[in-house]
Amino acid sequence: MAQLHGGRRGCLSGYVRSLWPALFCVLNCWAQPWEIGAGAGYGWYKNGSVIAPAGTASAGIRNRFSLTVFLSEERYDRISGEVRYTYQDGDPFLEAGGEKTNIQGQSHTFHYDVLFHWKDQELRIRPFVAVGAGAKMFVVTGPANPSAPLQNIAQLTTRDQTRFVVSAGGGVKWKIAERVSLRIELRDYISQFPKRLIAPVPLATARGIFHQITPMICFSYGL
Repeated sequence: MAQLHGGRRGCLSGYVRSLWPALFCVLNCWAQPWEIGAGAGYGWYKNGSVIAPAGTASAGIRNRFSLTVFLSEERYDRISGEVRYTYQDGDPFLEAGGEKTNIQGQSHTFHYDVLFHWKDQELRIRPFVAVGAGAKMFVVTGPANPSAPLQNIAQLTTRDQTRFVVSAGGGVKWKIAERVSLRIELRDYISQFPKRLIAPVPLATARGIFHQITPMICFSYGL
């Protein structure tokens, strides 16, 4: 019986020792300077076009407001990583020859960015540039119009579509309190033409890369 208890104590001791590396990793992770933040802005689109035998129409997403949230880790003085989500309320549209049509919609962008700062962490004002990549979901929130114009060029469908997105931009971080920072930035979300959502007719061609150019004001809090 003594040997049995001793074996159990040995197993328990070994188990506790095996947890130390995992515990060390967790504590080391939380010791890093994390920031959580949110902000708002306005998304201006550089859109595309659809060229068909019946004519050419401008095609894209309407300019509307944007909201964003992010979680940043500043492990190094001048390089940080950031997970980010951005919402933009914008309707897909077609427009040509004085006719126009749209369908209610929005987009959801998830991406990871690397930020390169020109100044060290202890300074109050820190300019930065950012670049990253992720996915952008174009989501339709309204019904299709069966009598919509320009259906001889393209059709606005109710099919959602996800596209690869590249995020690029920059801005300035300004520490306004011990743990609170104000961030003024400009982002460009670059994605391919969503051909399932804005569907060209047969023999038509969709052209253009979508740019959602979005100035934002954000606040962040250091954890």
